[in-house]
Amino acid sequence: MKQSAAWAWDSTNELGFTIILRRDQSAGLKVESLFIGFAIATNFDRSSEMPKRVFHVSIGFLMVVSLAQAWTMLEPRSRAQSPSTSDDKPRSGRDKPAKTEIAVFGGGCFWSIEAIFERVKGVKSVVSGFSGGTVPNPDYETVCTGQTGHAEVVRIEYDPSVVPFEKLLKMFWKAHDPTTWNRQGDDFGPQYRSIILYTTEAQREATLKSYQELTEARVFGAPIVTELVPFKAFFPAEDYHQDYFRNQRYSDYSLTYIIPKLKKLKLLK
Repeated sequence: MKQSAAWAWDSTNELGFTIILRRDQSAGLKVESLFIGFAIATNFDRSSEMPKRVFHVSIGFLMVVSLAQAWTMLEPRSRAQSPSTSDDKPRSGRDKPAKTEIAVFGGGCFWSIEAIFERVKGVKSVVSGFSGGTVPNPDYETVCTGQTGHAEVVRIEYDPSVVPFEKLLKMFWKAHDPTTWNRQGDDFGPQYRSIILYTTEAQREATLKSYQELTEARVFGAPIVTELVPFKAFFPAEDYHQDYFRNQRYSDYSLTYIIPKLKKLKLLK
């Protein structure tokens, strides 16, 4: 008789655990879990001849299980609500910022070139400015004299895993006329010359390869006169030059020059 009662208790004990776990996981009701465990133990105490000592121990065991379940439910919440510290490490590689590179192109007025590369996927930022000359910290008016040696350029920060330099280079060739010396359309002077300032040896090699392919295929009706020089320094232009197309979308310059280029390159519908 005692053996059958003990067997009945073990079976019920497992059932009690099952109910407790299900209640805690589905609704998180700690009090109900404890109450259910107590009721099951009480019912089987009445229907069996289990000694009271075992009964009390079993009730205590069920209470510990319920409290343990409650603690495991509350602990993650407290951790989630606590602010992270500087010592926290990223849990995956996706939290690490992508490695970016810099490309510097000049193809006439930087307003147009800036608007084009801002729409290329993988480009993080585009800044209009000056480079290729000898005068430090030039302003727009000084560069326009043609005496600084600087050209109007854009500094492009891009993610090479999304858009490789070769793709940016192809866009650059299409964005302007690389066969005109110190001139782009109605803009003329050395500040409007076609120029590539490479920041790595890989960029220089890629540019030379592209130049050779375009020349052999006779893509343009005249020789390419684009200047290829190592990058040394970049000087941002004044604030009113930055994001020109975004801020002056309906200006005469945007309507006449920028929008037609964007549509030609399929960057604007």
